[in-house]
Amino acid sequence: MINTMTSYRLIAADLPRSLARVSKEPLVQRDTDYYLNNIKNVKSVDDFMKDTRLYNYALKAFGLSDMAYAKAFIRKVLTEGIEDAGSFANKLTDTKYKELATAFNFVKYGDKATSQSDALQPIVDKYVRQTLEVETGQQNEGVRLALYFARKAPTITSAYQILGDKALLQVFQTTFSIPAQTSNMDIDRQAKMVEDKLNLKDLQDPAKLDKLITRFTAMYEMNNPSTATSIPSMLIGGTATIGIADSILTTLQSFKLGGR
Repeated sequence: MINTMTSYRLIAADLPRSLARVSKEPLVQRDTDYYLNNIKNVKSVDDFMKDTRLYNYALKAFGLSDMAYAKAFIRKVLTEGIEDAGSFANKLTDTKYKELATAFNFVKYGDKATSQSDALQPIVDKYVRQTLEVETGQQNEGVRLALYFARKAPTITSAYQILGDKALLQVFQTTFSIPAQTSNMDIDRQAKMVEDKLNLKDLQDPAKLDKLITRFTAMYEMNNPSTATSIPSMLIGGTATIGIADSILTTLQSFKLGGR
């Protein structure tokens, strides 16, 4: 049994191996083969949305599986694209929709959109990473959140990006002991709170980002003491006996208030 912090570090320490193992899972391999063999046959937004298997694969790759049912919403994202600054995707706070419309840029490339490099292997890589995070979350949600935050952090340039993403917001609130009820506050006040607590430029610094994630995993463990668990060997490779790291309290005492 290992805690959230140790579980995260086990996976993050050798992420390529963890991803390689997930990519070889039979179901993942089958879905990936189907995607790569069929995506180039898609010539329009209609084609894309008619093939449920391709559609679901792509949405999962961007962490949007929970929006698969909202086809009118996704259609609007794709048909308006990203070329116009006032397009639907560009107006949404959650940048995952813009990333989806960028990868499947039917507005710019028309029937050649799915032949562009962005719609091929990068989607597979995203899908595998997303699958790793989801499977890890089934064992320990804190580890999933930490992996997700580590992946997204370097792209965060605005407090509103954190506020518009439930997972990023949960990491922020947990790290700094911010009550979830603050989400009912005025959005600009929430943004000010994020900026007061977190220097967004620190997210570009691997050392500072690692320190922030360490603080998050420690706080998550304190709030969810029952989450200590075993990470499946298929995610990290082999088996290992790993003891609990230094006490979480000691970890927290090493941080200054505000995370600076």
